[in-house]
Amino acid sequence: MYRISQFKIYIDELTIPNSSGRANNEEYKFLYRGISSLFGVRSSNIKELIIKRKSIDARKGKRAAYIYTFDVDIEGYDINLSKLNKVIRKRNMTVNLLTKPDKCFEPIIDGFISSGTNINSPVIVGAGPAGLFCGYVLALNGLKPIIIEQGSRIEERIKTVNSFWNNETKLNPYCNVSFGEGGAGTFSDGKLNTSVKDSFGRIEFVKNVFIQHGAPKEIGYLAKPHIGTDELRNVIINLRNSIISLGGTVLFDTCMTNVNIQDGKVNSIDVLNTIDDSKNNIQCDNLVLAIGHSARNTYCMLKDKVHMEQKDFAIGLRVEHPQDFIGLTQYGELYNMLPSADYKLRYHASNDRAVYSFCMCPGGHVVNASSEAEGSVTNGMSDHNRNSGFANSAIVVNVTQDDFEGDDVLAGMEFQKKWEQKAYEIANGMIPVSTFGSFRQSVVDADVVNTSNAKGKCMNANLREALPDYVSDAIEEAMIHFDSKLKGYGADNVVLYGVETRTSAPVRIVRDENGQADIKGIYPCGEGAGYAGGIMSAAVDGIKIAHKIVNALTL
Repeated sequence: MYRISQFKIYIDELTIPNSSGRANNEEYKFLYRGISSLFGVRSSNIKELIIKRKSIDARKGKRAAYIYTFDVDIEGYDINLSKLNKVIRKRNMTVNLLTKPDKCFEPIIDGFISSGTNINSPVIVGAGPAGLFCGYVLALNGLKPIIIEQGSRIEERIKTVNSFWNNETKLNPYCNVSFGEGGAGTFSDGKLNTSVKDSFGRIEFVKNVFIQHGAPKEIGYLAKPHIGTDELRNVIINLRNSIISLGGTVLFDTCMTNVNIQDGKVNSIDVLNTIDDSKNNIQCDNLVLAIGHSARNTYCMLKDKVHMEQKDFAIGLRVEHPQDFIGLTQYGELYNMLPSADYKLRYHASNDRAVYSFCMCPGGHVVNASSEAEGSVTNGMSDHNRNSGFANSAIVVNVTQDDFEGDDVLAGMEFQKKWEQKAYEIANGMIPVSTFGSFRQSVVDADVVNTSNAKGKCMNANLREALPDYVSDAIEEAMIHFDSKLKGYGADNVVLYGVETRTSAPVRIVRDENGQADIKGIYPCGEGAGYAGGIMSAAVDGIKIAHKIVNALTL
């Protein structure tokens, strides 16, 4: 088996548009033809072809191309690698002989398969990526985790959220865009790229688990993989069923109201059924807090029980453009041949604030992501096909502990709430919107702003009233700068939505090298605990905590 890297397929040689990024039949023909030419063999000699990575190189001044890395097995063929590399080096490619398989992560700890005897089931609070992957790995190791989730199962959650967006029902504080099966990622773009470096193979393991549970296979090799909110929902349902089949339990509409501690160790938790208001107590020796970054009631309850710290984050607005505009500026005239284009922007403002794009959603929707009464929050989401015709991204500004009012550990959370409440007030509970031109002038648009692509009711408002001045000033300055890079990005008619405040958790629940808080048996986990940001890093952290628990039980 040989690994070929930096193999190019030029976009202008293709005739079939590829909106998904998945390698299509035309691209496979180019790959087989290229391999045959490189090795001097017939296509029939190519025994196996495994794509390992596919990316897009559409840099300005370059001929746009797909860049492939793949493994190939050629029947009855030995090559002189040194000689071949001299030939293909001229094409900026490399060929290497694979002498051992890629490192694979093993979720089952050697020698540990619990019978469950005399071991209380680990309890996981939260059924987002961190909680689900923690539960899945615990279940694979023979433990029988109990996952509790204050929101509903996906099938019911979708109905609840759509009803809220359509203004048919009021916000459900327990089940919304932030809370419910799958976590906040259920209503997102389903991005799986991450800056986390993991030498143990856990990232590939997460992707493989997603694929095994119904995710598109191309997430295994795309440089910027995404599932999409529509595909992700089915994957999460299948993962839930796997956990149950392995002996786990998932309790929906079940909110943790208290953690009971005895002699410096977790003893049990109190829970509330949010449908019938019944109460219960669950005994546990190991409690995983995979609560998500919006679990404010839980933060308040934990404040005097476990050690937490303030944490910096970012707030801002969400900006929307036609997807064709982003495609043309990023990829040029051939953009219709390629998947929906994204972008990543960063700027250092004159007031010494960092401004950057966050959670960019190609072909997506801006959504009302509120989770509390009298507070307005936005987010972005995309279906797998990313075909809404619009692109949106948060443009956010860093805020630090110096910006919060007071030294209380939850001061950052209160800072978020303050500006969410302002956003709610200026738009009568709807999503406040403005054109960039009116934002610069600090006025309300006279004409109704076009928000037909948004999920949730919108209302014209002066968005500067929903942000600190230093954030608004930094965003205005950054938008003008971004316009110099992507002409039209900061046009007067560009639509802004407010506010984006849930970029990450406002606290970190401190844990030691064993993954535990200062109360024995409590394991802070994922984004809500301050140790992850996004689906992949949260899932990886859930796996880490699962192994911490298994290792502790073997001592």
